[in-house]
Amino acid sequence: MQAYFDNSATTKPCPEATAAVNEALTANWGNPSSLHYVGISADRIIADAKEAVAGELHCSPEEIFFTSGGTESNNLAIIGAARQMRRYGNKIVSTSVEHPSVDETLKYLAGEGFEIVRLGVNKDGVIDVNELYEAVDAGTVLITMMLVNNEVGSVMPVQAARKAADRAKSKALIHCDAVQAFGKTDVRPSRLGADIITVSSHKIHGPKGAGALYIKKGVRIKPLIFGGEQENKMRPGTQATPAIAGFGAAVRALPDKDAQAKRTAELKNYMLGLFREAGGIEVNSPENALPYITNISVEGIKSEPMLNFLSSKGVCVSAGSACSGGKKSRVLSAMGLDSYRLESPLRISFSRYTTKEEIDYLAAMIAAGKNEIRRIK
Repeated sequence: MQAYFDNSATTKPCPEATAAVNEALTANWGNPSSLHYVGISADRIIADAKEAVAGELHCSPEEIFFTSGGTESNNLAIIGAARQMRRYGNKIVSTSVEHPSVDETLKYLAGEGFEIVRLGVNKDGVIDVNELYEAVDAGTVLITMMLVNNEVGSVMPVQAARKAADRAKSKALIHCDAVQAFGKTDVRPSRLGADIITVSSHKIHGPKGAGALYIKKGVRIKPLIFGGEQENKMRPGTQATPAIAGFGAAVRALPDKDAQAKRTAELKNYMLGLFREAGGIEVNSPENALPYITNISVEGIKSEPMLNFLSSKGVCVSAGSACSGGKKSRVLSAMGLDSYRLESPLRISFSRYTTKEEIDYLAAMIAAGKNEIRRIK
């Protein structure tokens, strides 16, 4: 049997997305910047995809800019916003548990002279709002904070960022990495108070190679790439029409978020019940985490041997962020977890295709792995 639980890394493309990609490759293969009918047909695909993404975010299509994915979107958002706003100050406020595409970008900006403040988190992986208020001052030009953590599923108080900026009389732009939240919970900018939002295709059963930035109308950031009129000069270069077509199709195929969240929470609770019965499994995610992501540690067993055993049995999980390169989790360290749990995390992430039968198999294989690995030791 195969059981896939690495949906926070990537999801299986849905049939609607694969069909849209194929059609764009075979029937609408023109350059969307060309003015003849073949190009116009391709350009229409991009326009339709923008409408789909904008509809999910409850914004205007003119506020959507396509990129190659979440990492590029985060780089463009953070560097572009910081450089645009530098005349007002040089402080950037973030958290200690951001995705590497945010954290590494902040390190880069520190080299340009920006002051980077990373707020700590509590045992649930969430910042203290009062500390956010204290950190933001009149010289703060950017606040960047993820909505849902990609390793443990904790939900950040993004709405507080706008309040913090207003209290400090700061002109700061608010950026939200919503890659793990988009399509699963409400990510509309008006509710988050965000000026810039990052989303990605391959986390919602679309193809890899497509992402998007929401940039609020009237907000300006500096581009990182030059040489064309595409995406209103924000991200020039010939658009990846097939990937964008698949992205739009995946958005249109999204199920009702509330119904899907309820189903996912039921599956998660079922899984946690099996873990409690088995014993020897610690849950690292907070109780109020988004139900799609659960981080656990198997007592006495490091991540790598358990991952290898599970993979040999057709079970796919991860030890953390797919972009971390196998390093110890900054997120779990920031949450203050015991040393053994830092060496043994397993991230289990669900999608709308996850079944109870897969969960039964996962639990059985973790139990088998515990026995096998301890026997070899």
